[in-house]
Amino acid sequence: MHREDEHLCGNGRVTAARAGHIPVIGVGGPVGSGKTALVEALCLRLREYVSLAVVTNDIFTKEDAEFLTRRGALPQDRILGVETGGCPHTAIREDASHNQEALDDLLKRHPDVELMFVESGGDNLAATFSPELADKVIYVIDVAAGDKIPRKGGPGITRSDLLVINKIDLAPHVGAD
Repeated sequence: MHREDEHLCGNGRVTAARAGHIPVIGVGGPVGSGKTALVEALCLRLREYVSLAVVTNDIFTKEDAEFLTRRGALPQDRILGVETGGCPHTAIREDASHNQEALDDLLKRHPDVELMFVESGGDNLAATFSPELADKVIYVIDVAAGDKIPRKGGPGITRSDLLVINKIDLAPHVGAD
Protein backbone atom coordinates (compact mmCIF):
# COMPACT_ATOMS: atom_id res chain seq x y z
CA MET A 1 0.00 0.00 0.00
CA HIS A 2 1.34 3.43 -0.89
CA ARG A 3 1.61 6.05 1.81
CA GLU A 4 -0.87 8.35 0.04
CA ASP A 5 -3.42 5.50 -0.04
CA GLU A 6 -3.36 4.88 3.70
CA HIS A 7 -6.39 5.91 5.68
CA LEU A 8 -5.83 5.62 9.40
CA CYS A 9 -8.70 4.88 11.70
CA GLY A 10 -9.09 6.05 15.27
CA ASN A 11 -7.26 2.94 16.45
CA GLY A 12 -4.32 3.58 14.12
CA ARG A 13 -5.07 0.79 11.68
CA VAL A 14 -5.90 1.10 8.02
CA THR A 15 -9.29 -0.27 7.00
CA ALA A 16 -9.82 -1.97 3.68
CA ALA A 17 -12.63 0.48 2.86
CA ARG A 18 -10.27 3.39 3.37
CA ALA A 19 -7.28 1.82 1.62
CA GLY A 20 -9.41 0.89 -1.39
CA HIS A 21 -11.14 4.27 -1.49
CA ILE A 22 -14.57 2.65 -1.16
CA PRO A 23 -16.99 5.48 -0.31
CA VAL A 24 -18.67 5.09 3.08
CA ILE A 25 -21.80 7.10 3.82
CA GLY A 26 -22.85 7.51 7.43
CA VAL A 27 -26.57 7.75 8.18
CA GLY A 28 -27.37 9.22 11.60
CA GLY A 29 -30.27 10.71 13.50
CA PRO A 30 -32.48 10.32 16.56
CA VAL A 31 -34.39 7.13 17.36
CA GLY A 32 -37.41 6.72 15.10
CA SER A 33 -36.43 9.44 12.64
CA GLY A 34 -36.35 7.08 9.66
CA LYS A 35 -32.67 6.15 9.29
CA THR A 36 -33.35 2.49 8.54
CA ALA A 37 -36.18 3.34 6.15
CA LEU A 38 -33.83 5.69 4.31
CA VAL A 39 -31.09 3.05 4.08
CA GLU A 40 -33.68 0.56 2.80
CA ALA A 41 -34.89 3.00 0.14
CA LEU A 42 -31.34 3.81 -0.96
CA CYS A 43 -30.45 0.12 -1.22
CA LEU A 44 -33.57 -0.70 -3.20
CA ARG A 45 -32.92 2.20 -5.57
CA LEU A 46 -29.17 1.72 -6.03
CA ARG A 47 -28.54 -2.03 -5.79
CA GLU A 48 -29.04 -2.66 -9.51
CA TYR A 49 -26.42 -0.06 -10.40
CA VAL A 50 -23.86 -0.22 -7.58
CA SER A 51 -22.52 -3.09 -5.47
CA LEU A 52 -23.59 -2.21 -1.90
CA ALA A 53 -23.05 -3.30 1.68
CA VAL A 54 -24.53 -2.01 4.95
CA VAL A 55 -23.44 -1.92 8.58
CA THR A 56 -26.11 -1.10 11.18
CA ASN A 57 -25.66 -0.22 14.84
CA ASP A 58 -28.00 -1.03 17.71
CA ILE A 59 -27.26 -1.01 21.42
CA PHE A 60 -28.30 -4.56 22.35
CA THR A 61 -29.80 -6.12 19.21
CA LYS A 62 -29.27 -6.43 15.48
CA GLU A 63 -32.84 -5.32 14.84
CA ASP A 64 -32.10 -2.85 12.04
CA ALA A 65 -29.92 -5.35 10.16
CA GLU A 66 -32.66 -7.97 10.51
CA PHE A 67 -35.27 -5.47 9.31
CA LEU A 68 -33.25 -4.66 6.18
CA THR A 69 -32.80 -8.38 5.49
CA ARG A 70 -36.50 -9.17 5.97
CA ARG A 71 -37.45 -6.31 3.68
CA GLY A 72 -35.07 -7.55 0.98
CA ALA A 73 -33.01 -4.36 0.84
CA LEU A 74 -29.91 -6.47 0.14
CA PRO A 75 -28.97 -10.13 0.54
CA GLN A 76 -28.32 -11.07 4.18
CA ASP A 77 -24.58 -11.53 3.65
CA ARG A 78 -24.26 -7.88 2.56
CA ILE A 79 -25.78 -6.53 5.80
CA LEU A 80 -23.93 -6.72 9.09
CA GLY A 81 -25.36 -5.65 12.45
CA VAL A 82 -23.10 -4.33 15.20
CA GLU A 83 -24.24 -4.46 18.83
CA THR A 84 -22.60 -1.42 20.38
CA GLY A 85 -23.41 -2.33 23.98
CA GLY A 86 -23.50 1.34 24.92
CA CYS A 87 -23.91 4.87 23.64
CA PRO A 88 -24.38 4.74 19.87
CA HIS A 89 -22.30 7.84 19.23
CA THR A 90 -19.21 6.17 20.72
CA ALA A 91 -19.33 3.41 18.09
CA ILE A 92 -19.32 5.92 15.23
CA ARG A 93 -16.93 8.50 16.63
CA GLU A 94 -14.69 7.85 19.65
CA ASP A 95 -14.13 4.11 19.11
CA ALA A 96 -15.27 3.14 15.65
CA SER A 97 -13.24 -0.09 15.67
CA HIS A 98 -16.29 -2.42 15.68
CA ASN A 99 -17.70 -0.61 12.66
CA GLN A 100 -14.32 -0.62 10.94
CA GLU A 101 -14.04 -4.37 11.49
CA ALA A 102 -17.56 -4.86 10.12
CA LEU A 103 -16.71 -2.85 6.99
CA ASP A 104 -13.55 -4.91 6.51
CA ASP A 105 -15.48 -8.15 6.99
CA LEU A 106 -18.04 -7.15 4.37
CA LEU A 107 -15.26 -6.24 1.93
CA LYS A 108 -13.60 -9.62 2.45
CA ARG A 109 -16.90 -11.32 1.67
CA HIS A 110 -17.65 -9.03 -1.26
CA PRO A 111 -14.55 -7.47 -2.81
CA ASP A 112 -16.78 -6.04 -5.54
CA VAL A 113 -18.45 -3.56 -3.13
CA GLU A 114 -18.46 -0.02 -4.51
CA LEU A 115 -20.45 1.84 -1.84
CA MET A 116 -21.07 1.19 1.85
CA PHE A 117 -23.57 2.61 4.32
CA VAL A 118 -23.04 2.76 8.09
CA GLU A 119 -26.25 3.46 10.00
CA SER A 120 -25.75 4.70 13.53
CA GLY A 121 -27.94 3.63 16.40
CA GLY A 122 -30.48 6.24 17.46
CA ASP A 123 -28.41 9.12 18.68
CA ASN A 124 -28.63 12.68 19.81
CA LEU A 125 -27.84 15.93 18.05
CA ALA A 126 -24.26 15.87 19.30
CA ALA A 127 -23.43 12.63 17.52
CA THR A 128 -21.21 12.84 14.48
CA PHE A 129 -19.35 10.25 12.44
CA SER A 130 -15.60 10.05 12.74
CA PRO A 131 -14.00 11.23 9.50
CA GLU A 132 -12.03 7.97 9.60
CA LEU A 133 -15.30 6.04 9.39
CA ALA A 134 -17.52 7.96 6.95
CA ASP A 135 -16.71 10.05 3.89
CA LYS A 136 -20.10 11.75 3.83
CA VAL A 137 -22.89 11.98 6.39
CA ILE A 138 -26.66 12.04 5.96
CA TYR A 139 -28.50 13.15 9.09
CA VAL A 140 -32.21 12.37 9.41
CA ILE A 141 -34.64 14.23 11.65
CA ASP A 142 -38.40 13.94 11.70
CA VAL A 143 -41.06 16.59 11.97
CA ALA A 144 -42.90 14.60 14.65
CA ALA A 145 -40.10 15.48 17.08
CA GLY A 146 -41.16 19.12 16.75
CA ASP A 147 -39.34 22.19 15.56
CA LYS A 148 -37.01 22.30 18.58
CA ILE A 149 -34.64 19.77 16.97
CA PRO A 150 -33.50 22.01 14.10
CA ARG A 151 -33.51 25.04 16.41
CA LYS A 152 -31.15 23.34 18.85
CA GLY A 153 -28.70 22.57 16.07
CA GLY A 154 -25.77 20.40 17.02
CA PRO A 155 -23.19 18.71 14.81
CA GLY A 156 -25.70 16.25 13.38
CA ILE A 157 -27.58 19.16 11.85
CA THR A 158 -24.83 21.69 11.26
CA ARG A 159 -22.07 19.39 9.95
CA SER A 160 -23.93 16.79 7.92
CA ASP A 161 -23.46 16.75 4.17
CA LEU A 162 -27.18 16.17 3.67
CA LEU A 163 -29.97 16.88 6.15
CA VAL A 164 -33.16 14.89 5.57
CA ILE A 165 -36.32 16.23 7.20
CA ASN A 166 -38.62 13.23 7.33
CA LYS A 167 -42.33 12.73 7.99
CA ILE A 168 -43.23 16.22 6.76
CA ASP A 169 -46.83 15.09 6.33
CA LEU A 170 -47.12 15.20 10.13
CA ALA A 171 -46.13 18.90 10.42
CA PRO A 172 -49.68 20.27 10.79
CA HIS A 173 -50.42 17.75 13.55
CA VAL A 174 -47.41 18.64 15.67
CA GLY A 175 -47.37 22.41 15.13
CA ALA A 176 -44.16 22.48 13.07
CA ASP A 177 -43.66 24.48 9.91
